[in-house]
Amino acid sequence: MLTLKNQFSDREELVAYVRSLAPWAEGRQSIILGGRQQAEIKLHTLDPIAYATTRNYGDGSVSRLSPYIHHGVLSLNEVRNHALILCKQPEQITKFIQELAWRDFWQRALSQNPEWAWKDIEPYKTGFNAEAYADLLPEDIAQGRTTVGCIDAFILELLQTGYIHNHARMYLASYIIHFRRIKWQAGARWFLQHLLDGDVASNNLSWQWVASTYSNKPYIFNLENVDKYFGKQVDTTAKHNRVLDASYEELHLQLFPNVRLKV
Repeated sequence: MLTLKNQFSDREELVAYVRSLAPWAEGRQSIILGGRQQAEIKLHTLDPIAYATTRNYGDGSVSRLSPYIHHGVLSLNEVRNHALILCKQPEQITKFIQELAWRDFWQRALSQNPEWAWKDIEPYKTGFNAEAYADLLPEDIAQGRTTVGCIDAFILELLQTGYIHNHARMYLASYIIHFRRIKWQAGARWFLQHLLDGDVASNNLSWQWVASTYSNKPYIFNLENVDKYFGKQVDTTAKHNRVLDASYEELHLQLFPNVRLKV
């Protein structure tokens, strides 16, 4: 078995070594730095109070700690305890603690039901059965060339950095499953190939939630919603996002013609 080198004089030496092991990854060096020191820097810039009100915005106060948690550099307990130290009134950071709890919940749910990782937990609630969805992810999505402005921007960020905002992940999942009618498994597998925090439990069960195979309805979005939360970060002009430029009622009729809209 090959013993991997784990001591380097600087980041450039590390990058060169990784390139020698994985030449196919050329040009895909993430800007996210690993290691305990970087994890502590992120942890000490955490603002769990601001997180509660801004987490859904592209420029909101999110922690970006998930890669370090996923790789075991930080524990959920460590992050939670640090957040509690920063706040004298714990109720102010309820939302942040809940998000940590969700990660723990996904892990426990999957450990008790390992077949949920890749199998539909429930039928789709979209008016279509699983056979109506494509098995493979098209190349235009894989390469960020869908011609939908905001979608392509999110995809390129994923490919270039190995990370995207959680809200953007939901947009991409919804676009792939509902706008393109592709099985959630194809999208979940693609995410795991690129995300630095690609945890199977959190990733796959979240995809099932969007798909409606682990929730009571499908998650969809429109251009107005993207503009509200990411208008400063990505192209949200109607000209470049026509497929999303509709009301929720209109999108429901287009995407789920066999399901009556609940009001």
